[in-house]
Formats: sequence, structure tokens, C-alpha cells
Amino acid sequence: MKYFFLALFALATIACKDYSSKRGEVTWQSIEKNLQTQLITAENGDTIDLPEGYFMFTKSLSMDGKANIVIRGKGMDKTILSWKNQTEGAEGIKISNGQNIVLQDFAVEDAKGDNIKVNDTRGITFLRISSSWADGPKTENGAYALYPVLCKNVLIDECIAMGSSDAGIYVGQSDSVIIRNSKAYWNVAGIESENSRWVEIYGNEAYENTGGILVFDLPGLTQYGYSTKVYNNHVHDNNFKNFAAKGNIVASIPPGTGFMVLATHDLEITDNDIENNTTIGIGIVSYDLVAAMNEGEVEQAESIGGVQTVNNNYKLDTLYNGYPYKIKIHKNRFSNSNWFPDMGSDFGKLFLLKSFMSPPDIAFDGIADPNNPNREICIQEEGEITFMDLDAANDFVNLSKDIKKYACQ
Repeated sequence: MKYFFLALFALATIACKDYSSKRGEVTWQSIEKNLQTQLITAENGDTIDLPEGYFMFTKSLSMDGKANIVIRGKGMDKTILSWKNQTEGAEGIKISNGQNIVLQDFAVEDAKGDNIKVNDTRGITFLRISSSWADGPKTENGAYALYPVLCKNVLIDECIAMGSSDAGIYVGQSDSVIIRNSKAYWNVAGIESENSRWVEIYGNEAYENTGGILVFDLPGLTQYGYSTKVYNNHVHDNNFKNFAAKGNIVASIPPGTGFMVLATHDLEITDNDIENNTTIGIGIVSYDLVAAMNEGEVEQAESIGGVQTVNNNYKLDTLYNGYPYKIKIHKNRFSNSNWFPDMGSDFGKLFLLKSFMSPPDIAFDGIADPNNPNREICIQEEGEITFMDLDAANDFVNLSKDIKKYACQ
């Protein structure tokens, strides 16, 4: 009975949570015209200093074709740029075709679409950037807080992302990426690497998202992802409701997910603390399962930005491998004080039925790859964990909890 009342108290706390910014009264200023002029006229090698204060913008800021530029504020809690009253454009800040760009020490809030988007840039650093939607998580929020795509040599360090309706800290179709020492919370996906290569994700904290850390490989894009290492992260309490628009790929994430691995390869997950994610610690799934779960869903018309929807024609991409392989999971630390998974998803209901009072630490959908029977999925964890091979292609008929098949050195 004690646990019942504790659960009720926790639910009441979540229901009453205030996501609003507790700044009190502030004076908003405008530097919009002057800052956009600086971004247009900047010479390669310049530093653009942002003043301390609160600044409101109505249009996207853009910078194109620049090299060796630093845009520097006075601190993520001292220089705040808001697009709350945006009337033109989708992004807050958009940077394209650049080289060696550094964004540091400021906050970006409430863009209509993505807060900061950087594309086709070789060398982009986000250092101590806070990116959020100040009213908290809502489907109407932009998709991505930090959004480098089609970039090379990406560094995201000591950043904060909150409120994204897709992924807070996201990197897509990019090479040579480091995401470290950052925090992501109240997003659908906290941290996501999508179709990216040579990625390291370490020293981060992902909490109170729907899913903590995602490594995805999707069809129909400019490149496929591989060679990712995710280590020394604290991924905990990712039990937030899924508020993504229907049909978006991340709408498939069950609330209570620590890690989700989708159709990628050459991935290592090691030395992470994975705690109190209600439904599952690590899920390993194929694109077949995601497509089946979302059959018939249509993206909401108001979705803005580069969100990826479920592609039910993914097999037309003949170069795409929709099955995860060469996955190494070892030396992680699992704990879960929750007896029951989140019941808002089909996975939660399945886990309750098949693993009563013990949601899985690791689950694999078990869907066979007809072209690669030896998937090299290697799991070597110390101590006792709960594992499930779902046999999802056969309606879970041969679901197994035997991890020996995947044990390795």
C-alpha cells in the first residue's frame, strides 16, 4: 500500500510540474537588424560578440558561406535570444556552407521550427549553448534544439537542450562527431545520432525525455550511419510522455526508454549508468518493426523542419539495411526501481505480460535478416540483467529470455 501512495504522489508531482521560466519581469530588447547585418558583413576570422541581456527576434537570423567565425555571448544564462514572437522563417539561427564556426555562451529559445540549424558546414562547435522552448514540452514546439546536419567535424560540448518535439541534441548525416558533457531533458528524444559516422557520445546526462539516447539509421537519406561509441553517460528516468507528431519516426519511442538502437551497425554501448527508465533500458530494433507499428499513420500538417517520418516504402532503397548488426553492449550498469512498464505503448503492455514486475534491461526484436543470419549482436554485462528476444516477426510466439545466444567476449 505504501508503494501505491508513493506512485500517486509521483504522478501528482508530474501533473503539477511548472515548465515556465521563473525569471520574473525582464526587459526585452531588439538587436535584430544590427545582428543580421553583422552576420552578413562579417569577414572570415571575425568574432561577433553578443551583449548581455534579453533579446527578442521576429525573423530567422542567417549566415552563409563564412569561415573561422566565432559568435559569442556572455553566458547561457546572461545572453538570451528569443523567437517567441517569430513571424518569418522557421529556424531561430540558420548557418550554412560554413567552415570552422563556433557558437558559444548564449541561449536560444522558442523558434517556430528548429532553434539552431547548421547545414553543409565543415567544423561546427556548440559550446555552452542552451536551447529550449520556455513553456516546456509541447507537440507544437520545434523539432530540434541543436540541429547540425550534413556537417563534418562537429563538437557539442557543455550544452543544454529542452522541449524539442523530436530530438534535443541531434546530429544527422554528419561525420566525425563528438557530443559530450551536455544535458537533455523534456524532449521526445534527448540525444540522437542519425545516419552519422564516426560518432562519440560520452559524459552526458539524458533524463526525463521519452527516450534518452537514440542511434538510428534511416532509409532514403544521403548516407548511412556506422561506427558510433556511446559511453560514460547517465541515462535515467526517461519516462516522459511521447509528444511527437503522429507519423514521425520518434513517435515510435515508448515512454520509459533509456536507449533505442534502430537499424545501425558498428555500434558500441559501454560504461553507461542506465537507471529507472520505466519500460526498457536498451532496445534494439529493425526498421521492419517500426514500419509495422506506424502503418497508416500520417504526419501532422503543422510539423515544421527536417523531421523524419516513417517510410513504408523503405525497401525501395535497395542499398539500405534495415537490420541492426555488429552491436556491442557491455559493462553498463542497470537499475530500475519501477516494477511496471509504461502502459501507454504496446511494448509496455507486452513487457508487463511477458516479464511481470521486471521490465527488460535489454530487448532485441529478434527479426531475422534474410541476408545476414549472423548479426554479431554481442551482449556481455556483469551481474544479472533481464533480457528478452522478442521474436517480433512471429507475433512473439518464440519469445525468449535466454541471453546465452548473444553472450560474447
